[in-house]
Amino acid sequence: MEYTWKIRTLTETEEVRTKQLAKDLSISPESARMLVVRGVKTADEARAFIRPDLAQLRDPFLMRDMEKAVTRLEQALAKKERIMVYGDYDADGTTAVTLMYTYLLSMTSNLTFYIPDRYTEGYGISFQGIDVAKEDGCTLMIALDCGITAVDKVAYAAQQGIDVIVCDHHEPEKDLPQAVAVLDMKRADCDYPFKDLSGCGVGFKLLQAYEQRHPSGFDIHRVLPLLAISIASDIVSMTDENRILAYYGLREINSHPSVGIAALMEVAGIEPGHLTEGDLGFKIGPRINACGRLYTGRDAVELLLTDDVEFAQTRAQAINTYNNERRDKDTETTQKALEQLKADPDNDHKHTTVVYGEGWHKGVLGISASRLTETYYRPTIVLTDSDEGIISGSARSVAGFNIHAAIASCRDLLTNFGGHSFAAGLSMRKEDLPKFKERFEAYVAAHITPDQMHPTIQVEAEIGLSDITPQFYKVMRCLAPFGPNNPKPIFVTRKVINNRYTKRVGKTGEHLRLDITDQTAAITGIAFGMGDWALHLQNGNAVDVCYALDENTFNGVTSLQMMVEDIKS
Repeated sequence: MEYTWKIRTLTETEEVRTKQLAKDLSISPESARMLVVRGVKTADEARAFIRPDLAQLRDPFLMRDMEKAVTRLEQALAKKERIMVYGDYDADGTTAVTLMYTYLLSMTSNLTFYIPDRYTEGYGISFQGIDVAKEDGCTLMIALDCGITAVDKVAYAAQQGIDVIVCDHHEPEKDLPQAVAVLDMKRADCDYPFKDLSGCGVGFKLLQAYEQRHPSGFDIHRVLPLLAISIASDIVSMTDENRILAYYGLREINSHPSVGIAALMEVAGIEPGHLTEGDLGFKIGPRINACGRLYTGRDAVELLLTDDVEFAQTRAQAINTYNNERRDKDTETTQKALEQLKADPDNDHKHTTVVYGEGWHKGVLGISASRLTETYYRPTIVLTDSDEGIISGSARSVAGFNIHAAIASCRDLLTNFGGHSFAAGLSMRKEDLPKFKERFEAYVAAHITPDQMHPTIQVEAEIGLSDITPQFYKVMRCLAPFGPNNPKPIFVTRKVINNRYTKRVGKTGEHLRLDITDQTAAITGIAFGMGDWALHLQNGNAVDVCYALDENTFNGVTSLQMMVEDIKS
């Protein structure tokens, strides 16, 4: 796939700020530029950005219905009611359940938690889950990372004598569930300033509000790692409160990881004290997600709650096996989907990808949709059989295009749907698939822009290799945690040539190990899937490289290296 490199340029005002910041902070202009690009204007703002403060968290009572939620929780705890903590089966939902259960357990033992089965119950609050709550004597359910569209389920719960507090962050429909409280920043009538909390983040705001009203001495540092996992895994904006919570969550994991998280780090091969937000998103989150994708999300919650080292190690090993199984099923499903698309003579002319396969594993449809989006770079939906006559699946979008709105335009053909602008889930009658494909394609074709259908790499700056100093990298790491709206800086260096040891690596030579120079300095790097460039560089040809920077430790020696995103001749 050919990428367009979009290099960020500075305005005249930003140029002035860069020079002033470099002077005030005694850092290089290239280092100061990274701060200015992120909206930093002064040295004081730079210090505040580099050192987030938990005191900067917003008042939770700014969120609509928070007062109602706290009042109902007060009542439940005072009367010793049995409470069910209910959450989705993914990394966001399971961390949210662990967070809320951990907090409430410090005040009551009359508590249980429930994670629905992806295959028998589907996403969100289920009738089966409500029945279990009723049989268990629960009179309050706290629904986390789900519930905003569960109008009929919440009504059913009320009929069973169960009140529901919804803590969600997905897009609401026109009609909200008649719960005792609906906490969701995306409600049209909610004035909460930050709209991109994770589901676990909304649960945390309820914890924060209750603790503000009833100080118990609960140490919130215990739950910050859960928030960091949810934020990195659910790909929400790494700004505002999310960045503060992720910053302290990462710090807590690296200094005092819980027994369960430490066990996950061990099976993922993460060195204690060196975990990054990238490790959360690409190593920890996927393993937690594998529980719900293949078996049950309850396994993840039990691991995250435990203080038993032996149990944690055994469970983490099992979860690691789930993740390996997930990879195999993901590869198989994606390959079948690609074969289906290649057999479609109209595929190259479409604005969308919609594929259906009988018997595909439901747990990997979202991952396969992401893989197909990477291949064709257009809004993608992958579907398989669900209930009798019903098919369901996952959707993934491209940068800047709201796939939730596109799916919502076909709502009359759907039995259920929900999600975000970038990712969503949906189900429909199988016989409606042809009509859905037609209307979905028409909507996307009418609303997507040509730029949105062409992959772009957002480049922070064009620099020389001599600009990459220890101080430069130190400033860059101070901008972390990285994520959406605070991306890890990507740089471009022009006209680099082979220094000495550029070569193919990997089992089949599919990757490229770089050792390059631009005549001012030299650096090593790795370019996955770009082994074909080896001969070009070995023959003395110059190339332009687009890359991120990372540290590489080998034989006890740590050095900076390129993580190459793209190469152009």
